[in-house]
Formats: sequence, structure tokens, C-alpha cells
Amino acid sequence: MATVFRSAGFAKETEAQLVKGMLESNRLPAFITGIETMPGPYRFPAREICVQVPENRRDEAEHLLAEAQANGPAAAAEAEAADSAAGSL
Repeated sequence: MATVFRSAGFAKETEAQLVKGMLESNRLPAFITGIETMPGPYRFPAREICVQVPENRRDEAEHLLAEAQANGPAAAAEAEAADSAAGSL
């Protein structure tokens, strides 16, 4: 597996879920590692959350992530609007 995204910030789990969803929506299998899974007061914080893809798909994933970052929120809003329009046909 190849790590294509790392997050250690406040919203690390949310960021990782968004990245995973974006990759999966492009038919690329993605997995999250490092999520805090122990319930209750004994929950140990993960220092870093990672999104991983199969090694042979690393380049594709890195390209998608770079493209998404370069296009920013405007591209996400445009894609969502296009999906909504296609769904109403």
C-alpha cells in the first residue's frame, strides 16, 4: 500500500474521509489508517491519519489529489451542480 495523504491536524479524520471519498468516486480503492477506534475515556489519539491506495495506483491517486487541490472548492461546487442536474433528468 502507498500513502497518498497524511493529516495530523484538528480535523484529521474528516479530511481523510473526504480524500478517501474523492478517490473512491474516481473508482480508486482507498483505505484509512490510524483512526481512533477505542471508545470511551481510554481512547488513544492517533498522531496521524493516512489515506492509502494500492501501490500500483499511487500515481493516479497523486494526480487526482493534485488536480483537486489546484481546482479548489469552486471545482467541487461545479461538479456537485453537474451531478444534481444530471440526477434531475
